[in-house]
Amino acid sequence: MVPVKSFMVPKDKFITVERDTDVRTAGRVMRDRNIGSLFVTNGKDVIGIITDTDMVRRVVATGADMTKTTVEQIMSAPLVTIEEHKTLLDANDLMAQTHLRHLGVTKDGQLVGMISVRDLVVFLTNLPRK
Repeated sequence: MVPVKSFMVPKDKFITVERDTDVRTAGRVMRDRNIGSLFVTNGKDVIGIITDTDMVRRVVATGADMTKTTVEQIMSAPLVTIEEHKTLLDANDLMAQTHLRHLGVTKDGQLVGMISVRDLVVFLTNLPRK
């Protein structure tokens, strides 16, 4: 089976926002980049992730002030991770068990990338059909 590292987004390609960024700004970055998640940083350290689902459930649905609410207040943390040598099936199983659509990918415990359910769909749609 194919390892996670073959389909992950490498850490150097992450789109990030600092933890004190307001959610309106974060939402605009996601819209402008056509992405569903951003990594939240404290300096150079990734401390969490904010997704389009987080925005809907924790900001829109609660009526939170988008200019006063920071990404740190609504981010998902800590990141749920999977080692890069694990298979895409392992990643799929972990996403299903945890009800998450994004996983951090680690190598020897260090964050090296991210894989999303969208990456899994791309893999599956490119499989040869009988």
